[in-house]
Amino acid sequence: MSSSDDHDADAQEGVHDADGRRDVVVPMRLYKTVTVFSTLIAIVGVVFGFVLLDAATIRLSLLRRLVLGLLRAVGVVPPETVLSAVLAVLGLAAIGFGAGVYVLGTRFRAHGMGNPQEDADESSGNG
Repeated sequence: MSSSDDHDADAQEGVHDADGRRDVVVPMRLYKTVTVFSTLIAIVGVVFGFVLLDAATIRLSLLRRLVLGLLRAVGVVPPETVLSAVLAVLGLAAIGFGAGVYVLGTRFRAHGMGNPQEDADESSGNG
């Protein structure tokens, strides 16, 4: 594939800026859908992650009691430290997932939406 083919493919799929960040230009309706759902998923992921971290650190947490009750119902009684570690890892993973979804959602933009860095009148060296 030649470089002109690469440039044409980039023009159809997205735009690269000077930092190497790739934005995907999509129709306005798709942009709104992506923005709404990526923000919603990110918020739910981060909040659920903090709830899991809370359950990992506070022994009186409602979620922790619910998890322990479910595990005892199936006949599994994990040690307290193992349960705390698993809840903490799951919480951090949920927060990371939410952050990742948000970052990916910010890569989309609609036709006619300029990059604020490209539209700025100021030079990058403000001094």
